[in-house]
Amino acid sequence: MEFREEEWARKGATLSDKTARSEFGLTQAEIIAAINAGTLRYRPGSVHGNPWLRLLRREVEELVRAQHGDRYLRERQARTELAHVNRELKQLQAHLAALEERRAALISELGEPSPPR
Repeated sequence: MEFREEEWARKGATLSDKTARSEFGLTQAEIIAAINAGTLRYRPGSVHGNPWLRLLRREVEELVRAQHGDRYLRERQARTELAHVNRELKQLQAHLAALEERRAALISELGEPSPPR
């Protein structure tokens, strides 16, 4: 597989136009203009008849860095990672609560006193 093809297949190396808009604060017009200018390469995709554009993350980051600066890019990446961490923490807390509830039910079923915390 050629390097260019390999980059399109590597996990995390591509993102959709919608993700680029939300993650990096780009507009659809900016994405289309960059594609027309040759700054961004894309591959068309479609899910259930809804078209979307697959973009290379590296090129999107370069575009954002050129348009808004390195500080803006780092801030957007940090905000995205923070949202991901917060989402994962919320899921883990819900899972922990469910496990504690199940543990309490099993302990009461066994008739044993609950262990100290």
